[in-house]
Amino acid sequence: QAVATRSSLALNAVAAADVKAKQDATLEKLKAKDAGATAVSGDDLDVVFEDEHIAVVSKPSGVLTIPGKDESNPSLNKAVFDRFGSESGRMDKMVVHRLGMDTSGLVVFARTDAALRGMNSLFRSRKVTRNYEALVCGHVGQDSGSIDLPLMRDYEHPPFMRVSTDDHQRALLDLDAAEVGKKMLESPKDSLTKYEVVSREDMDGNDVTRLTLTSVSGRTHQLNVHCAAIGHPIVGDAVYGFDGEAASNGGLGEGDLPEDKASAELQQAIASACAGKPMCVHAKSISFRHPVTKEDLSFESKSSF
Repeated sequence: QAVATRSSLALNAVAAADVKAKQDATLEKLKAKDAGATAVSGDDLDVVFEDEHIAVVSKPSGVLTIPGKDESNPSLNKAVFDRFGSESGRMDKMVVHRLGMDTSGLVVFARTDAALRGMNSLFRSRKVTRNYEALVCGHVGQDSGSIDLPLMRDYEHPPFMRVSTDDHQRALLDLDAAEVGKKMLESPKDSLTKYEVVSREDMDGNDVTRLTLTSVSGRTHQLNVHCAAIGHPIVGDAVYGFDGEAASNGGLGEGDLPEDKASAELQQAIASACAGKPMCVHAKSISFRHPVTKEDLSFESKSSF
C-alpha cells in the first residue's frame, strides 16, 4: 500500500510539472500572438454611441480589447482612451468587459468613475444582455435550444477551457495551486448558452449554420467550448475547432455528441477553406440601462461574415 501511495504521488508530481510546462509554453505562444495584434488608433474607431459617461465601440477581429500584461501591445482600450480620455486619467479604469482578440463586435467603455461603478454592477448582476452571431460547422438540427454544461480549466491543454467532468475534477485533487496556479484548481463554473438558428447555409460547398448565441453566464471561452461540445464548432476557431490547440469537442467524447454533429471530414474541409481568415463570431447586440442616466439603451452592429 505504501509503495502504491508513493507511486501515485510521483505520478501527481509529474502531472503537476507537465501541466505547468504545457501552460507556460502555450502562454508564451499567446503572448507572441498578442504582440502581433492589429493596431488601431483613436481616429480609426467605429463609435456606435458616446456621451460624457460611456462609449460603445465596434471592435474588429484581430484587435485586443486590452493590452494584457505587456502594456506596449496595441489595443482598443488605448485607442478609446486616446480619443475620449477618462475622469480617472487611467485607461484601465475604462474597462468593464472584454472580447477575445479574434471576436469582433460591440464593447462598452466607461469614461467616468460613476459609469465604471454602474457598469460593473450591471455586469455582476447579469443585467446586460449580449447576443452574438456566429457561423458554426454543419447544419444544426433544432431551431433553438440551450447548452447547459459546466466549464473548467483543462489541465491537459492549459490554459484553455473544457466541459467539466467528475473524472477531470478528481484528477485535480492532488495538484498544488503553487505549482499550477489557482485558476487551474477553481471549481466548475455553471455555464448556460442559448441559441437560435438564423439560417442554414452553404459556404464554399460546405454546410454551415448561422446562429444567434446568448451567453447567459459569460464564462471565459464559453461560446467556443459550448458550440464545440454540441459537435458544431465555430467556423475559423483555431483553438476549439478542428485540430485546434484545445481539447476537441469541448473535451467530450464522440459518443457524447448529438446525432446532427458536423463530421470530422466536414470540419476539416471548413478549416482548410478558412485557414488564415478571422473566426466567425461577432458580438452583434448589447442592451443595458445607462449606469448614470438610467435610460434603457440597445445597440446593434453588423457582422462581416
